[in-house]
Amino acid sequence: MTQDLKGVVAVVSGSSRGVGRGMAVALGAHGATVYVTGRTASAGQSEFPGSVAEAAEQVTAAGGKGIGVTCDFGSDEQIASLFERVAKEQNGRLDILVNNAAYINNEIFAHGGFWEKSLDTVRLLDVGLRSSFIASWHAAKLMVAQRRGLICNTSTYGSVSYIHGPIYGAQKAGHDKFAADMAVDLRDYGVAAVSYWFGAVATERHALVTASMPEGYDAGAAGSFKITESPEFGGHVLAAHYLDPKLMERSGHTFIVAELAREYGIKDVGGVEPPSYRQYLGEPRIPHASAIV
Repeated sequence: MTQDLKGVVAVVSGSSRGVGRGMAVALGAHGATVYVTGRTASAGQSEFPGSVAEAAEQVTAAGGKGIGVTCDFGSDEQIASLFERVAKEQNGRLDILVNNAAYINNEIFAHGGFWEKSLDTVRLLDVGLRSSFIASWHAAKLMVAQRRGLICNTSTYGSVSYIHGPIYGAQKAGHDKFAADMAVDLRDYGVAAVSYWFGAVATERHALVTASMPEGYDAGAAGSFKITESPEFGGHVLAAHYLDPKLMERSGHTFIVAELAREYGIKDVGGVEPPSYRQYLGEPRIPHASAIV
């Protein structure tokens, strides 16, 4: 793997496991310095495997520099402390922010109406949407000062189609809208904001969900979800996207990861080309050009 991101500094929120861990490790494979962040400091503290410490080691082993920072993204103070540390240690430099931290109550994946589930599910709008805005607020200050940067929000087709109910959908739609509107504010400063729609990613939680509802993955559009993306896939796409000379021209848009991969000539593990679900689950909204300020 070429070290095309050597010298680049990235923060990936919620990267102790899952998509966040995969993106952090992939960025490390391209030579980046990656701040791996999340609540799980060490192994054994969660029902799922993975921790900040382990993921940081994996980033370093991949060829980058992994720096583990325990951070609860439900705390504005801890988020502020994280970016203060990055600014101090990297002389004010921050090139990439991946907003991936989210509070997931497994009730979200259960059958039934939203009113039949506990109000605890709404915390996804606190840690998963509000927290992404707070992180972006801090990151933007560093990126604007250096006139370069990329904020990437992790999202899904649930932004426009029904997947796991209204709380899940609102959080994803919010990430897409954040990218669209932040791009307007940032466009004169060389900083881009985008949102990524992932397909089915082979994470620990995906395995849990599919095991609990196998009938949901047997037919139609969902049947294609059996073709999964590796957790690292999106990170390799993001590396190419960051280096794209047309980065600023495409700021504000929501992208389907599988489609960007084909554009950049990136294949997943084993040469697999994960599918796009555009024809089944909808397409990203195109931000309107008008702006009232």
